[in-house]
Amino acid sequence: MSFLRRVAGLSLRDRVRNSAIWEKLGVEPVLLRIERSQMRWLGHLVRMPPVHLPGEVFRACPSVRRPPGRPRTHCRDDVSRLAWERLGIPPDELEEVTGEKEVWASLLSGWVVSLVIPVAFCLHPIV
Repeated sequence: MSFLRRVAGLSLRDRVRNSAIWEKLGVEPVLLRIERSQMRWLGHLVRMPPVHLPGEVFRACPSVRRPPGRPRTHCRDDVSRLAWERLGIPPDELEEVTGEKEVWASLLSGWVVSLVIPVAFCLHPIV
């Protein structure tokens, strides 16, 4: 964040919120960037032939009995939950939608998250 402050010509003494600096410089939040790359990779995985290792691992269902404790999380579960929350695609329809490359690309290109920054919290609003 210090790099972005220097680019914007600000210091900590200016007391400008990080979110205001991100908005001024047009920087995409890191979490949003990670989620977008996960969604793009999901499209590749679903369309990948089953003989390729990443697609095989993604579709794998382990049948070995696990020791007691918290259930292990799977990449497939996390990504399908993300698609459900962000894009509104139910997990059972996910493979159909991602299988069509043009439809999936249009969904991801239209996926925009706006940052809401309350002006009351900014001591020195950036103009």
